[in-house]
Amino acid sequence: MDIKRLNDEGRELWNRKARFWDALHGEYGNAFHQWLVEPGLMQLLELQAGEAVLDVGCGNGALARSLAQRGAQVTAFDFSEELIRLATARGADLAVEVDFRIIDGTDEAAMLALGVGRYDAITCTMALMDMPTIEPLFRAAARLLRQGGRFVFSTQHPAFNSNNPIFVHEKEDRDGVVADHYAVKLRTYLDMPPVKGSGAPGEPDPHYYYHRSLSELLSAAFAAGFALDGLLEPAFGADEAVASEGLSWTKLAQIPPVLSGRLRMI
Repeated sequence: MDIKRLNDEGRELWNRKARFWDALHGEYGNAFHQWLVEPGLMQLLELQAGEAVLDVGCGNGALARSLAQRGAQVTAFDFSEELIRLATARGADLAVEVDFRIIDGTDEAAMLALGVGRYDAITCTMALMDMPTIEPLFRAAARLLRQGGRFVFSTQHPAFNSNNPIFVHEKEDRDGVVADHYAVKLRTYLDMPPVKGSGAPGEPDPHYYYHRSLSELLSAAFAAGFALDGLLEPAFGADEAVASEGLSWTKLAQIPPVLSGRLRMI
């Protein structure tokens, strides 16, 4: 896999569609972020006011602003220059301050230049699956964190929300009662090449997704000296399933599309 070529192409794609994602997430993140991603992350993060937090792959800054509003001192970065420009513009009118930077999450040296031992916590939401390599990030995170610090992440659930899952809708007539059943189907899990996919309906310029099995994902963290001490698998509830229309994750109350975890240095 040509990591540099894929990463450079990914940056170009994200710059081209940055305005679409900024409009989708707005100030507080889209429904997926607000219902599944941020609540679980905040539960694992156990944020204390005044803590220094580094937000990796910050996009338009929705999480970074939320962390700052909770009293954290936030540095946030993304490799897309256009996303950082939009994130900075959105934060200009708020009473909180976020230090937005243009940094590539695959560039270990650039991340370490932020300050070894500077951060109480590092967050990374729905970005690991967009990165062609994650080992540099975990190695840098191990040195950027203060003693007792934690790395909290959310990503596509490797076992369910893999590259291009197939949604299934079946109708069953059992004893005269017609019931709808929804499921997700995967063809492969252990070995899957990068594929381009749309992260939201109507998204322009689909970007690359990098599938990693659960063992592959966590092994990269373990190799950097981290241990896993918290894990969540958030899913939509039954109420959302009843209210929603069409085939989507809201119909799958028993299948978590997100995996959230907390890592600490051994």
